[in-house]
Amino acid sequence: MKTALTAACAALALAAASPAAAQISDDVVRIGLILDMSSLYADITGPGSELAARMAAEDFGGTVLGKPIEVLAADHFNKADVAASIAREWFDARQVDALMDVAASATALAAQEIAKARNKIAVFNGPGSTALTNAACGPQSAHWTFDNYAMAHVTGKAVVQQGGKKWFFLTADYAFGHDLQKQTAAVVTANGGQVLGEARHPLNSPDLSSFLLAAQSSGADVIGLANAGGDTVNSIKQASEFGVTPKQKLAGLLVFHTDVKIIGLQTAKGLLLTEGFYWDLNDETRAWSKRFYERMKKMPTSAQAGVYSATMHYLNAVKAAGTDDTAKVMARMKATPVNDFFAKNGKLREDGRMVHDMYLFEVKKPEESKGEYDLYKLVATVPGDQAFMPLAESTCPLVKKG
Repeated sequence: MKTALTAACAALALAAASPAAAQISDDVVRIGLILDMSSLYADITGPGSELAARMAAEDFGGTVLGKPIEVLAADHFNKADVAASIAREWFDARQVDALMDVAASATALAAQEIAKARNKIAVFNGPGSTALTNAACGPQSAHWTFDNYAMAHVTGKAVVQQGGKKWFFLTADYAFGHDLQKQTAAVVTANGGQVLGEARHPLNSPDLSSFLLAAQSSGADVIGLANAGGDTVNSIKQASEFGVTPKQKLAGLLVFHTDVKIIGLQTAKGLLLTEGFYWDLNDETRAWSKRFYERMKKMPTSAQAGVYSATMHYLNAVKAAGTDDTAKVMARMKATPVNDFFAKNGKLREDGRMVHDMYLFEVKKPEESKGEYDLYKLVATVPGDQAFMPLAESTCPLVKKG
């Protein structure tokens, strides 16, 4: 009798530990990405981010704890209300367990509120707003690839140290641009520079001539581009066409290699920029990027590489926790260092910030480039604890002070 009871207990324990007994809601692990699929951020995130998430799911084996992994993607058309509506429908009707990106800051902040209300995991790779890990932070969210604080402190500081003391900002007139300008202006003044003025332009502006002329007449040494994607491309191209450069230096505060490729090395050469990832950093980044290129026919951006990294980290956490329960999975994500081709010894803090090294690059001259995607030369590697906002400065209510 005792032997039979012991055997029965052992069998129950084995069943509890098996994939079949895993606590997976509705027997599917669903991952969603709410992206810009068709506008100014589509090259940065878009179909490439969807592919990165699908690659992660495939590389994980297509299942976790014996349950299938599904990846959903949708276009938010850069409208916050659309992003919120998609998030609400996915969580309530489609039983999505986690978002692996919501591209752009205003849309991300809107979806973040829905994720908090539904207690669902939300990871951000495309947006830059520091509000995601400050006032808008949540126990179920993570900010993975970069943020405006890091871009400002790495690029802004480097430009000031090279002699760019007087700044004028060309700023995208929404949450992301306002935050990036604020973060960079603080760095400029803290390092002995001054801000002479600003010009705020609508999102996705084809004609920036009047804003650039205001910058040109300001007497600034540096025009800080607090914009991204197509707006940054247009800013740099039109600054060259109107003769603003090289008389005044441009500081690209959020630039991706896709932007540089569109602009061209002849126009972009010498530009300083900060990235959280570059395809040609080392053997690991090259190996993964080659696989991505074979399917996308483009090299991945840092945001797209971040999606893969975050998705793999999430799936590993689900496996380790034995469940897709939000609190248990996030506890595993925060307890486990991030060690992959994207980051070494990355740490997900209590405010949701994933801290990892950032890289200061200079855009190569045409004669220095050896291929279509050979665009950057590494200037400096900045440790994560120097690049990202210290917890002591955080306004996230989850951060314990003192």
